[in-house]
Amino acid sequence: MILPVATLGVLGGGQLGRMFALRARAMGYRVVVLEADPRSPAGQVADEQIDAAYDDHSALDLLAERCAAVTTEFENVPAVSLERLACPCIPRPRRSR
Repeated sequence: MILPVATLGVLGGGQLGRMFALRARAMGYRVVVLEADPRSPAGQVADEQIDAAYDDHSALDLLAERCAAVTTEFENVPAVSLERLACPCIPRPRRSR
């Protein structure tokens, strides 16, 4: 279980990410969004936004360092990105093999 005060990450900065961030913050979590658009809806309400592409390895590593778990805001996140996140943190949903 990941308790409040932990930091949760979101790959994607759209409206679903915004709704996730608002609810997570209301529950006491910190939220970091990884999104290329610096004015993303989710980034506007998150504690932090990493402005980068979804396949930027250094940005993914930074997200993994800062978050206890990471989720996706949309269904077509590059599988390589999820695999990169899988070692240092808990990506949800997990890629099926």
